[in-house]
Amino acid sequence: MNWKVLKTEEDYNNASLRLMEIFHANPNTPESDELDLLMVLVKDYDDKHYELPELDALEVIKYKMQEMGMKAKDLEPIIGSKGHVSSILSGKREITLKMAQKLKNYFSIPAEVFLHNT
Repeated sequence: MNWKVLKTEEDYNNASLRLMEIFHANPNTPESDELDLLMVLVKDYDDKHYELPELDALEVIKYKMQEMGMKAKDLEPIIGSKGHVSSILSGKREITLKMAQKLKNYFSIPAEVFLHNT
């Protein structure tokens, strides 16, 4: 199919369905090329038509901790002392850039989560 810029919801839905059909295309195949193009087109449409909510870094960290069965003390090697961890999790102290880098890497959180909170 000859894809072009997605302008309608119907175009978007058709492209999304096709993207899912060929999502596991083998590299260096026509389907792989089509997949690459569809990913760009769908992302472009998403960016223009859908606004994603901003995420609060502290809430993301708490969620990841819960998901991984972690307690506050488990963050001490990453953040610092028990007091530091407590003040960060309670929102009394800001997450520093150094902490954000460590937390990003530890929890595999996109850096953008921390950028919206500065």
